[in-house]
Amino acid sequence: MESRGQERRDERRRDFRKARRAGERIKLLGVTLDLVRLEEIMHHVAAHIAARTRFVVANHNAHSVYLMGRNPEFARYFDHADLTMVDSGPMVLLSRIVGLNARRFHRWTYLDWRHHFWSLANRHGWRVFYLGGAPSVPEAAAQALTEKYPNATIGVRNGYFDATPGSADNTEIVAQITAFQPDVIFVGMGMPRQEVWLLHHLEQLPPCVTYSIGAAFDYEAGVQYSPPRWAARWGFEWLARLLADPRRLFGRYCVEPWFLMGLALRDVAGAVRAGRLFKGFSTPAPSPPSRLTEAQP
Repeated sequence: MESRGQERRDERRRDFRKARRAGERIKLLGVTLDLVRLEEIMHHVAAHIAARTRFVVANHNAHSVYLMGRNPEFARYFDHADLTMVDSGPMVLLSRIVGLNARRFHRWTYLDWRHHFWSLANRHGWRVFYLGGAPSVPEAAAQALTEKYPNATIGVRNGYFDATPGSADNTEIVAQITAFQPDVIFVGMGMPRQEVWLLHHLEQLPPCVTYSIGAAFDYEAGVQYSPPRWAARWGFEWLARLLADPRRLFGRYCVEPWFLMGLALRDVAGAVRAGRLFKGFSTPAPSPPSRLTEAQP
């Protein structure tokens, strides 16, 4: 029997899914994923900004699935997500093994959509607030982005603060964000801290688009390694990251996946019963768009 959280997730997404093709919302490894192209993501972002309504964008990878069973507050955050992107090449591969419809062009991370997003922000004059990063890093990133996209207004606050619910730091930060009047809020403090912070503060924040986004501004400031995009397209971004920072990422990429084997085997067994094991490799994929065009609200 599904949890009330799952029921709420179904209810919140019903209108969003009415016009979508069957199979574009899937369950894999016990979590719900939306199979969306970049243009679709940005269309919804732009539409909700224009309407001044809240829109929560989340993402799942193997690390987040591992955390789901170990951090109840982290898991609760996804009950509030309106759109959950796939951020894992191996999860795309597993989906095809069990006969679901994910393809490489359904896998998105910040490094893949950053230029499209900031181009839209520049065109429409969006106000973007970033919360996270070490002191001085978000400021450096904001300066670099402003030079490229001068019509976007960027506010920042580093992630070194007392995140305990009800703390003075939290009150100050919410007030700072509210005064900024953002169209988009990026929270980049790493999993699970960023999602738990958003869970506790979504209702206090002004209605806007929110992203849990990891080290996005570390990339923009040039203080963190950016894997080549061909590695992401072919499902090997995790390996590029591991080779670049083995001490920090060994557990995430070489230990945590073993704890997901039970979930993976359950999906395989379900695919066998449904007669769709490996059907994801034989079903023709819809053609990805030939070029990226900016979405209009």
